[in-house]
Amino acid sequence: MTAIKDAADAFLAHKRIAVTGVSRTPGSHGSNVVYQRLRERGYETFAINPNAETLEGDPAYASLAAVPGGVEAVVIGTRPERALDTVKEAESLGIKDVWMHRGPGQGSVDDAAAAWGREHGMTVIDGGCPCMFGPTADGGHKFMCSFMKRTGNVPRQV
Repeated sequence: MTAIKDAADAFLAHKRIAVTGVSRTPGSHGSNVVYQRLRERGYETFAINPNAETLEGDPAYASLAAVPGGVEAVVIGTRPERALDTVKEAESLGIKDVWMHRGPGQGSVDDAAAAWGREHGMTVIDGGCPCMFGPTADGGHKFMCSFMKRTGNVPRQV
């Protein structure tokens, strides 16, 4: 097992990151916050939403496979029941790093999808938010991270 901080650092070392679940109604989705923050901090980000052509002023893609040049890592921000399909698509494309976003509720975490990914050699961060760590962090997210580690919504190890 890997400590969450080390797994987060390795994930955030990637520069081409897809975010699934980016919404046309930005205020309603944590995915949009993650997408915006990664973009603001210099990452090359790709919004994945099969129901939109543009999101946040950028092109949107129907799937991970549709991203020109591919991506190195994926933040899953959709409903949990969609996570397994995303993990399987990522694995088929050679993407080894996946982060299932989770705030105070269940978020996008699906235990079966996390287990499947790990069984196939992937690093799966099953909880928390990229905005809680490293170069994407801010004070509010850091505070939430310390609280959510106690509730189990941010894993201590992955």
